[in-house]
Amino acid sequence: MMKVIRNDKRPIWQQLLDQAIHHITSGVWAPGELLIPSRELAHMLGVSRSTIQIVYEELLSRGYTVTSRRGGTRVSDWNQVTSLTKEIVTDGPSPPSLPLLDSAVGHLHDWLRGKEQQEVEIDFTPHEPYLDEQFQKNWRRSLIHASTEMDVSNWAYGNPYGFTPLREQIQRYLSLERGIHVQTNQILLTSGAQHSIDLIAQSLLADGDTVSVEDPGFPAAWIAMKYRRMNVVPVPVDEYGLMVEHIHPQSKLIFATPSHQCAVGVVMSEPRRQQLLHKAAQERFWIIEDDYDSEFRYRGEPLPTLFSQAPHHTLYLMSFSKMIAPGIRISAIVGSVEAIAQLARIQELTYRQLPIMDQLTLTHFIKQGHFMRHMRRVRNVYRRRHEAITKAIMASGLGERFTLSGVETGLHVLLEAEESYDEETVTKLALQQGIRVYPLGPYCLESKRKGWVLGFAKVDEALIEQGIHRFAELV
Repeated sequence: MMKVIRNDKRPIWQQLLDQAIHHITSGVWAPGELLIPSRELAHMLGVSRSTIQIVYEELLSRGYTVTSRRGGTRVSDWNQVTSLTKEIVTDGPSPPSLPLLDSAVGHLHDWLRGKEQQEVEIDFTPHEPYLDEQFQKNWRRSLIHASTEMDVSNWAYGNPYGFTPLREQIQRYLSLERGIHVQTNQILLTSGAQHSIDLIAQSLLADGDTVSVEDPGFPAAWIAMKYRRMNVVPVPVDEYGLMVEHIHPQSKLIFATPSHQCAVGVVMSEPRRQQLLHKAAQERFWIIEDDYDSEFRYRGEPLPTLFSQAPHHTLYLMSFSKMIAPGIRISAIVGSVEAIAQLARIQELTYRQLPIMDQLTLTHFIKQGHFMRHMRRVRNVYRRRHEAITKAIMASGLGERFTLSGVETGLHVLLEAEESYDEETVTKLALQQGIRVYPLGPYCLESKRKGWVLGFAKVDEALIEQGIHRFAELV
């Protein structure tokens, strides 16, 4: 029998419903048993009939009871199905084995952090930029402004291209700083370079298409393409950049970092650039131009982009990960109107849009001038740290034993060894001494080149000098 507990905080109907369900599931009320009419039960419990009706309606809607005009309300046979299920099923379905995913994620972790996850005293990470209290202060201001001034309409489903005022700010920046003159419908906002590459693979390529990538190169690019079942073919890199004559003849897409080659750090020469653009026009393939850190150039102005010369064949990637912080997770793809429209359709179908608060905050951050002031400030920091690491490498003797490259642009340099050199052993020895260096191996698809990619953005000048000299002692 059910009862009402007056000091129970739950509503009376909820108390009675829980008791009824317990009676049914425990077998106190057997399948087919007729429930007491609602009017009679209400009188017995001293509650209104409407309360009992709510309980009976809930039991019916959840399948615990069945009802008919003449037969009244009875307990259903639900427990027969439940008991059979308990006998058959002991565990849920197991996720399928995905060896391609496991190897891809493992490789990504090795590239980003190294195989050893321990904390170190000096970390020459090439993946993270410099951040200071001034940035945090200004970002906090923009965040507060975005949260207090935003319109209610901003919380609705947004434009899959991205927040229009933010795309307008990016449009202005690209025009002034990179010589890229486009309309806002040629800009699609994404959540980082990996998202951009994955979106391009879904939108513009088919399973099994051949894709050519730099080797050594940006691991996330060919890992994402391989996972999307593309035929990824390596193209060697020399002191002039991507070796265009080695591009696979059936390539549908070329991934390149011409302004500061990812890993090796060289700048693609002008003849190679023209050769690549001519080949793309002749053979009608896409070029992904990843311009990830070219804003930080130490010899003159940033180089012209491939996109500015061949906008119909090139998809230009820009990201705020290196310019501001990876945690912002906002980047952009710039391309032809037709290509960006196709990408936007896939974006709408699979990702919908980026979080609105992040877009509003970044819009205010740029509009108020915080972004350009931040860029000027960090350029000065990077210039000093770039000078410190190049001087330390030469003073320590490392420059005599290894080949230094990538000193014109960006946030890392390459210290290259002979192919026979045991980079892994030295990397582990350095880690034991509290220094993390990043071997070239994880950047290589088939290449056997050896060395270390040394980032300097997050290490101050004193620690750079100390770390390089300590590293030199090991080798």
